[in-house]
Amino acid sequence: MSLFVACSICEVGKDAAGVAGNIFAFGLFLSPIPTFRRIVRNGSTEMFSGLPYIYSLMNCLICLWYGTPLISPDNLLITTVNSIGAAFQFVYIILFWMHAENAKKVRILGLLLVVLGIFTIILVGSLQVSDSNTRRAFVGFLSCASLISMFASPLFVINLVIQTQSVEFMPFYLSLSTFLMSVSFFLYGFLSGDAFVYVPNGIGTLLGMIQLVLYFYYNRSSSEDSRESLILSYT
Repeated sequence: MSLFVACSICEVGKDAAGVAGNIFAFGLFLSPIPTFRRIVRNGSTEMFSGLPYIYSLMNCLICLWYGTPLISPDNLLITTVNSIGAAFQFVYIILFWMHAENAKKVRILGLLLVVLGIFTIILVGSLQVSDSNTRRAFVGFLSCASLISMFASPLFVINLVIQTQSVEFMPFYLSLSTFLMSVSFFLYGFLSGDAFVYVPNGIGTLLGMIQLVLYFYYNRSSSEDSRESLILSYT
């Protein structure tokens, strides 16, 4: 009976973590909206790059496929979060394409076709694998590698914050949402015993924690410098 209760608690905890991860991920998916308001208002993509949205789409599609029952059973919450993410990225890519210069339009369209082509190859190729465990491992390794590389992308921003000693280019709510989402899906993967979920999200949790620590450290330093400058201006 106690084992049954423990299993029930783990299942509830896993589902709760998955739902929380979906909610925090939604905050991440909304984060580019200010950028696209500016793009639409100005009628130009200016110096913005469309690559992050192309890459995010690729990541969402691979992870979405991993979460389907054909690859891994009982991973519905992985499918839902990445389905929503893929839909957002498609919208962002379309908006970017509509307001881009002709050269950028050709490049974005080409990259989108490449992403869709690669995903089709992964989808069809994995379905050719008859053994379910091998099929899961194949798609799982791809999704894990995609997630790890996505979580590693803020390393550039972390380096920039340390060099400039400024958090101007590291928005707090984006860092917080990334951290909370990573923690949620780390717990989700850990409670379900899925290394392809908890390993990359464990790395994401660590990197998110580093971003938050740096934010509070350099934001406090910046505030103290501003206060000192204000005091000196009145003396």
